[in-house]
Amino acid sequence: MTEDLDLDQVLRHLAESARTLVDARFAALGVVDEEGALEQFIHVGMSPELVERIGAPPRGLGVLGAVLTGSESIRIGNLSEDPRSVGPPLAHPEMQAFLGVPIMIRGGTYGALYLTNPTEKAFTANDEALVQALAATAATAINNARLYERSRRAQELSAALGDVAARLLNAEGDEVFGVLAESVVSLTGAQLVSVVVSEAVGQALYVDTARGARAARLEGASVPWMNCVLSRAMNGEPGITPLEADEPVPFAEDIPSASMIAVPLVVAGDRVAALCATRSATEPRFSTDDLELLTEFATQAGLAVALAWARVDREHLEMVEERSRIARDLHDNVIQRLFGAGMGLQALASAHPQQAARLEPHVAQIDAAIADIRTAIFALQTQAPQMNVRHQLLEVVSELSPTLSTVPRLTFTGPVDLILEGSLADDAVAVLRESLCNVARHAHAETVWVEVNATETDIMITIDDDGVGISPNAVLNSGTKNLRARAHAHGGDFQLSPRSSGGTRSRWHAPVNSPRLT
Repeated sequence: MTEDLDLDQVLRHLAESARTLVDARFAALGVVDEEGALEQFIHVGMSPELVERIGAPPRGLGVLGAVLTGSESIRIGNLSEDPRSVGPPLAHPEMQAFLGVPIMIRGGTYGALYLTNPTEKAFTANDEALVQALAATAATAINNARLYERSRRAQELSAALGDVAARLLNAEGDEVFGVLAESVVSLTGAQLVSVVVSEAVGQALYVDTARGARAARLEGASVPWMNCVLSRAMNGEPGITPLEADEPVPFAEDIPSASMIAVPLVVAGDRVAALCATRSATEPRFSTDDLELLTEFATQAGLAVALAWARVDREHLEMVEERSRIARDLHDNVIQRLFGAGMGLQALASAHPQQAARLEPHVAQIDAAIADIRTAIFALQTQAPQMNVRHQLLEVVSELSPTLSTVPRLTFTGPVDLILEGSLADDAVAVLRESLCNVARHAHAETVWVEVNATETDIMITIDDDGVGISPNAVLNSGTKNLRARAHAHGGDFQLSPRSSGGTRSRWHAPVNSPRLT
């Protein structure tokens, strides 16, 4: 045991050594968290298939809990006859003789060794003394392994932060969260890492970025605000899902019985998101050490994100300045030269009236070119303080086009910018994003058509694709439910139907009552 510095290996070696030492059929080692509850349970002597059939690990009740809460060993001739026994799980082999020995480190209980069914009828006092000596020796090995684990994690954290900083220096503004999520996957060993945002406390939680298992399905989805570890992180409180969760667990449909840690991501003093790491039930639960590691990562990564966003802002400022310079050059040089050329042609036409008809189209083309350049100058110099809805919808299409086979064909009909405002505008942008995400995940389409139709009374967003269509056995996913919920919130509706020529049509409709039209 003392030769290995890997904590998991030390614990497994300890359980195996104890089993061999007293010739027991089954052995287990339980590790407790800071609150005294079992957070890790290692089986020895059982096949992986049997462990899987047994199901969830014990919660530290009955005799197991008595060993953890006391400082003395417990030796029982027949476990079923002890009044503290709560009975084994249904699939667990029968247990009779029992020996439990606590593992003490620096005056506190680290865990306990549990042994059952020795070759002899019962465990002896000599067996108990041997396991107690083993537990005392193991305490030193466990403590050394924990110190080594902390040192290794500190090195991993330093390396991860260095990698994040280097990658963020070259990342675009919309790639920042993706870089963070990928680093957290490798740092924590999580099956899923997501970056979750919310417009305000109490409003829906939106998965901005996800990496790992089911990431493509979850990215872009939203879940209602609920009292859970994720919403508490959005409020600035890091945490782990409780062992006995009486609270809802986000993403439980995708990763059942999951262990989750979530911490706030603070950038330049503002909480902008929550970093959430999730492990499936087949993996060890997250520990307080994992939470501390992710908290430290998020704190340091927030500084790197602030620098990355500052770099993007600086590049935008440089682009604006460059646009202003180009606009000045176009106005002061190009337009004046074209204007001079046009004046020269008009003078030539006056001097040679017989050529006037042939010269007139060229003069008109020069005037049109001047008008086009002036329009371009206006576009270069004009920076709207906030994008209107039309531009936001175009941004969504541009953002999601790389996930589709071709760029969607987007058309606007009616006074879209006048109709869409406030919460209806926000929902329209979210509807287009979720709809295109659904097409990218499920449709396998070659072509996508998007039409945004606005009238004085309603708004209609229609997305057609030529993909595989709707499966008869399809179950509505969270994204589709969100689309319907957003429509119902405005008194509208959402329909998902097959197209006669193949593929799928989604139609989102909501009535409007815009005072700007009256």
